[in-house]
Amino acid sequence: MDIKIADILDPACICLNMEAKDKVSALNQMVDLLALNGKVHDRATLATVILDRERLMSTGIGNGVALPHGKTNVVDRSMAALATLRTPIDFDALDDKPVSIILLLVGTEGNVGVHLRLLSRISRMVGSEQFRTSLLNTKSIENVMTLLGTHEEERA
Repeated sequence: MDIKIADILDPACICLNMEAKDKVSALNQMVDLLALNGKVHDRATLATVILDRERLMSTGIGNGVALPHGKTNVVDRSMAALATLRTPIDFDALDDKPVSIILLLVGTEGNVGVHLRLLSRISRMVGSEQFRTSLLNTKSIENVMTLLGTHEEERA
């Protein structure tokens, strides 16, 4: 069974025009989106996993996109949170450009294959300038879900 982004991204975990002053505050807000929506058994552990992974190497993959991710047992299944930022922030990205789209992916310790497939799929999606522009111009969470669904179908 092929898992899709739309399957792991709860609309409640999408934040449009998020205010964040820096990378750490943005990542904490992303973790909060998952934690507040009952998806995480231990918010502090998840935050540590994500921030430690980020310290290892920036997940700012270029073109204004960050793809923070981690694997932990404080979640029962793969899940994601997505934010567009009101003001782009420095994320130590590979291309040194500020980030305005953040897609946080959290996987379970035991399901590395699914985690890697999802990371690869997300990378391909956000690699499309059309997708990034559409996402940044989207005004509603419903439209984000439609955009993700449409884009995944095209690339399937």
